[in-house]
Amino acid sequence: MALLRIAEENRLLKEVSEIRGHLAQHGIWYESWPVEGRIGPSATSEEILTAYEPEIEALKRRGGYVTADVIDVTADIPGLQAMLDKFNKEHTHAEDEVRFIVRGHGIFHIHPPTGPVFSIEVSAGDLINVPAGTPHWFDLCADRNIRAIRLFREKAGWSPLYTGSDIATRFEPLCFGPSHLPPGTRVTPSLPVLPA
Repeated sequence: MALLRIAEENRLLKEVSEIRGHLAQHGIWYESWPVEGRIGPSATSEEILTAYEPEIEALKRRGGYVTADVIDVTADIPGLQAMLDKFNKEHTHAEDEVRFIVRGHGIFHIHPPTGPVFSIEVSAGDLINVPAGTPHWFDLCADRNIRAIRLFREKAGWSPLYTGSDIATRFEPLCFGPSHLPPGTRVTPSLPVLPA
């Protein structure tokens, strides 16, 4: 389930209707699809595309997309950081960035033309469509694990077009909550010191 944070306003949206409403104001589609029992943990890309074929075909008709594929990113992929560095700077695309998360999680930071930057953490079952021309950047959560269906009008349109802004450096590439810390990370809760 997605979480949406507006850091400048110290707000965290957890309810699907609130998240969907906030994103809709910026032209972003958000849906939640069932994932439980649809595919096994070792499903191939073809099995994933087949399992979600009705939803993919509906999205193709809705948005004019012509192709879909599956991206599988894990911490052990050679050159992972170089790949991530392409997308963790503010950029846009010439076409929509459509992702349905099958496994894992990541975080999109959206920089709307008016209003504060906000971030949306997506996880298994979340569908997001960041419209063409929307300034944004993307980071994986600390476990560096995500598998997603991607839809395209044409592959060439998905290349990042950098804005030249350094705004992404002012935001932490962190997902929300300790569940996203790497295994073995020790968390020491801190309590506020109250005056005597």
